Amino acid sequence: MIHKTIKNILYKLRLKINHLSMPEYLVFSFIAVIIGIIVGLGAVLFHETINFITKIFFGELYKNLSFLSFAAIIILPAIGMLIQAMMRKLSPETAKKAGVPEVIKAVAMKGGLIKFRTTVFHFLAPAICIGTGGTVGPEGPAAQLGGGLASKFAQIFNFSDSKRRIFTSAGAGAAIAAVFNTPLGGVFFALEIILLNDFQPAAFSALILSSVSASAISRIFLGNSPAFQFSTPSVGHYEQYYLFAILGILSGLFSILFINYSEAIHQLFSKKILKKMPRWVLMLIVGLIVGIAGFFYPDIFGIGYSAINKFLAQNMIWQAALILFILKFILVPLILQSGGFGGIFAPALYMGGSFSYVFALASNHFFNLNIDPTTFVLVGMGAFLGGINSIPISAILIIFEMTKDYSFILPLMLAVIISTTIVQLFFKGSIHVKHLEQEGYQISNGRDKNILKNLFVNEIMKKNYVLIPENTPLNKLLKQLLESPQNTFYLMNDEEKISGTITESELRPIITEYESLREMLVAKDIARSEVITVKENDNLEYALNLFGKSNVDQLPVVDKGNQKNIIGIIYRQDLINAYNHESIKYDIADSFANELKSSKDNSTSQVVDGYSIYERKAPKNFVGKNLIQLKLRNNYGLELLMIKQKKNFLSEENEEVLLPTPDYLIKENDNLLFFGSDESIKTCKEWE
Repeated sequence: MIHKTIKNILYKLRLKINHLSMPEYLVFSFIAVIIGIIVGLGAVLFHETINFITKIFFGELYKNLSFLSFAAIIILPAIGMLIQAMMRKLSPETAKKAGVPEVIKAVAMKGGLIKFRTTVFHFLAPAICIGTGGTVGPEGPAAQLGGGLASKFAQIFNFSDSKRRIFTSAGAGAAIAAVFNTPLGGVFFALEIILLNDFQPAAFSALILSSVSASAISRIFLGNSPAFQFSTPSVGHYEQYYLFAILGILSGLFSILFINYSEAIHQLFSKKILKKMPRWVLMLIVGLIVGIAGFFYPDIFGIGYSAINKFLAQNMIWQAALILFILKFILVPLILQSGGFGGIFAPALYMGGSFSYVFALASNHFFNLNIDPTTFVLVGMGAFLGGINSIPISAILIIFEMTKDYSFILPLMLAVIISTTIVQLFFKGSIHVKHLEQEGYQISNGRDKNILKNLFVNEIMKKNYVLIPENTPLNKLLKQLLESPQNTFYLMNDEEKISGTITESELRPIITEYESLREMLVAKDIARSEVITVKENDNLEYALNLFGKSNVDQLPVVDKGNQKNIIGIIYRQDLINAYNHESIKYDIADSFANELKSSKDNSTSQVVDGYSIYERKAPKNFVGKNLIQLKLRNNYGLELLMIKQKKNFLSEENEEVLLPTPDYLIKENDNLLFFGSDESIKTCKEWE
């Protein structure tokens, strides 16, 4: 009943906005502010829910379990993990869609679509985890909450996929802004992590407006005091900046160690332990481990801001800080990889604070220095946050906004950049993108590289390759180089099969020694024998990966039957152009989303002379097949732009619009939106 009332209110609001005939940018800005307010309220509710659960477990329940003596505090996190295990059991598919990677995936691959049931689930589960002592952070779940609320709002208002994508990103950033009280940090979190630095002016405007309004709501309800309390930090003399550089290096190395350790735990649990015991048993054991750790060191429970304030106030011995660092380092991956729910932002701040506190005290003790531990704690927090999450700008801004102090900005920037750079030398992209790549998703600049799986090498192949015999003398080789527009030659052996490559850059050093070498060298002596090739039926995603690994501008195409017989070449630029063409095609399809949702079956819309868009129910012979199997472009001269699927939970209409992926299996009740020539569309209409 409540849901229906809310839908009716929003529906009437949408009609009023449509009738006002306001400029599109003004409407866009207004919606961004509304989303920020909604997300801000959601973040406040999330914050209060965590506090409520904490009071229930560590207040009322702890008192009722007092007869268990010291064991009472130990079993509380275990109870929390058991509740989460039960939630996983009841809703396994929804449970899998956890955290920031799911928001990235939704924005890059699903036009910003996040189901509301997923949002609700991942509101409750992390609140239970953190509220029962789980030593994880609220920011990943908050970003998912913000993105989910914004996505739901965009769905109700029937926004196109391109706009919904922007608003979902803005919602995720707004949630970070509200949770941390960092509007600029929220903007750049969305830009660096969710959109993967895919900068667009319209998106940037939405990010700013949503983050500012969400942060304002957070300040109204939760106050505007800094999260961390400390006296004015002393940066020291510039001659001591090398210590901040060392801290940045160590932070980067420990960030790499943390990422690798987390991956090792994931492999251990998924491939070995979970095959021998039920998940709930594993989660119970992890909960007990957290409880035991918390019994001896209560500062390990929950988000951990109180412990960070102790580091800042220099109100803890270094031995305790070191133990807390080790415990946090070990326990966070155990909780998350066993099945718990939470984020890694707050743990990164905690680890950075505790490690740098020990670093500063050790430097003062062993090297007779006089450095301020408070400054190093603040800098270390940013260095770990930036290193683990690969977000240098966001890390700097979040620390600056959370502390409301500018005095240590230079050492903070130095350490964060060094830490992030070191991590990037080992890992390309963030830990969140790495997680998606392990699942088989390829995402670049906020877009799905999987769209290239539906394009093939023979579609961009050219025949203008130069093939020369292996025994070609140097003088003839140089003459061909000067006369040919190509800068890469391919060698063929006596059997007329490809045997090597020569590039212009490899010939240049030889030109200076031409007089002494022209009678001595032939093409085979100069060529590289290792030849990276593609087949004409390989998809362009595979080719793109080869281009990235080989660092060349063109690749030879070989016959699929005889892989030493060259039949053409493909250029890196042509592949990029094909990708851009596909992206533009989907962006154009976005503009039809609103009409699509209200259109009837078997509707046709002419795009330009001779080409139309046509919607129909999935043909019988398409059901159960994916786009790779169907080869629509080759077999029918058609492009599948969108899929209208008749299922959605708590949506205004019982359907959702999806962008097709190469491995999507066509379902019986799917409505398909085709684009093609009028002749191809006419044939399409005749299918059963």
